[in-house]
Amino acid sequence: MKASTINAVFPPELEKAPPGRLPALTSLMRRQPVWLATVFPVLLTLFMGWLDAITGWELSLFIFYAVPIVLAVWWAGTVSGLFITLLCGVVWWFANVGANPYETTLGYAWALINREFYFGVVVFAVTAVRKKHDADAAQIQILEERRRLEQDIVAVSEHEQQRIGQDLHDGLCQHLAAIGCAARVLAEDLQAQKVSEARDAVMIEESIQQAVLEARNLARGIFPVHVDRSGLAAALMDLGKMMSRLTGTAIVVKDCVDVPVDAPEVSMHLYRIAQEAVANAVRHSGATEITISMNLADDELELRVEDNGKGMPPNSKNRGEGMGLRTMRYRAQALRARLVVGQRSGGGTQVSCILQLQNLRPHNDHEDN
Repeated sequence: MKASTINAVFPPELEKAPPGRLPALTSLMRRQPVWLATVFPVLLTLFMGWLDAITGWELSLFIFYAVPIVLAVWWAGTVSGLFITLLCGVVWWFANVGANPYETTLGYAWALINREFYFGVVVFAVTAVRKKHDADAAQIQILEERRRLEQDIVAVSEHEQQRIGQDLHDGLCQHLAAIGCAARVLAEDLQAQKVSEARDAVMIEESIQQAVLEARNLARGIFPVHVDRSGLAAALMDLGKMMSRLTGTAIVVKDCVDVPVDAPEVSMHLYRIAQEAVANAVRHSGATEITISMNLADDELELRVEDNGKGMPPNSKNRGEGMGLRTMRYRAQALRARLVVGQRSGGGTQVSCILQLQNLRPHNDHEDN
């Protein structure tokens, strides 16, 4: 069923942004000393003067003097551009001094002033474009750095959750299980001796077993699955069973395609999105049934969580996002996926995370830069 989206679609911030780096030649020239970056524009200006001299006044090439000026400004800055502007004026003067149609030197000088004004306009226009370009590149670089930092933070968080979950399972759960076994032996001994405290020992043993179960569920919630290439579908099935047992809400997992995932962090992000969406539905929607599904369509994978609850409040846009929705949005951005939260056509809420299949592979931001 299609959802009528009332919340925004959240694309990754940098999904279609241009690279935050300069072209190779520009980057190379800007790393050079100013005088060295100006050498080529100087030589090009002299070449343009030679061409201008041999073509004559009728085929004036003065407009092409802008090329070395543009290169000088783009590579070495405004000062170099102004220097090339003066050089272009001098070269143009001597290239056309014998072929110009002006009857007086004053008229020819006025023509030179007009051309120098044109060259100056080129300098300041290119300077403005360069500043805008550099500002955009710096902004994109900041966004890339922020995204990498956010991914590192989540990676550290997931690592700590994995460690805590494993410590709970391998440490606390095992100790509780051992204590439970000792309590069972004690209860059996007391029952054999027909001691009245045997009932209390049985209750203690049952309480310990319940604590073991809760500790294991907690460990599984903190670090639910060792994600391999085919572990996500099974993890979603376990999530549905565990949440259904803990909350009493019917949670149905269906149509979960078994998609090979090369990057464990991708599976973990998808699992956390589903986990948060289910938790939100249980806490806020009043739903009696929640459905988790994962489908393939063309070159996209869609993870969907739907409920039959009361849906989203009409003023949800004005109230802003809660922590759960912000977390899901961030995880979707980390996957370069789209997160869509909206009303389900049959009533209730639908959360969809849609990502390209190519993003199921590991992505190295550092290689991109």
